[in-house]
Amino acid sequence: MARHSAIRYFPAMKFLLAFPILFALAAPAAAANPPAQQASSEAQKEIDKLFGNLAKAGSEEAAKPIEDQIVTLFGQSGSASIDLLMNHAAAALQAGDAATAKEIVITITEIAPGFAQGWVERAAIAQAEKDDAGALTYLQKAVTLNPRQFEALAELGGILVSYGDKKQALQYFRKAQALDPFLAGIGKQVDQLARDVEGEKI
Repeated sequence: MARHSAIRYFPAMKFLLAFPILFALAAPAAAANPPAQQASSEAQKEIDKLFGNLAKAGSEEAAKPIEDQIVTLFGQSGSASIDLLMNHAAAALQAGDAATAKEIVITITEIAPGFAQGWVERAAIAQAEKDDAGALTYLQKAVTLNPRQFEALAELGGILVSYGDKKQALQYFRKAQALDPFLAGIGKQVDQLARDVEGEKI
């Protein structure tokens, strides 16, 4: 399965060099095991509705805009400062400044460790740097905080396949498929891994 580029759903904007000020204004880091930051009740209702629509999408093409809407809502932290930092990170990447994007995303995970999407973004940067061990750690944090993050689940499966852990990969792919039956390539991945891990069904 092709890996996704996690920072992909924020609109293009002029990159501002004001993020050090935002770092100073942001809240201090939470405890070592922070609670997940919950979406607003309105956003949560919309996410629930979209997942219902996703299950009935019928094709990968029809599912794609629904997936995008869900991921956009996942990217809403509930904090204006964090959302702005996320936009700055996306803008830095778009401008080709990966080092600045990495610095911002690391700061996001430090000051908002309960925000699952921050860890998804950090995993994407780790993958771009060929740091699969880091990406696995960050993706696991993301799905612990947000068990419905289907892209992160699929990414975990993809990394584990590349390291030969087909059994664990199959578990992650099945979780992703249960959430999004029409995620690109998920059906073929599950079928192939099921044959490899469990053998042909009689």
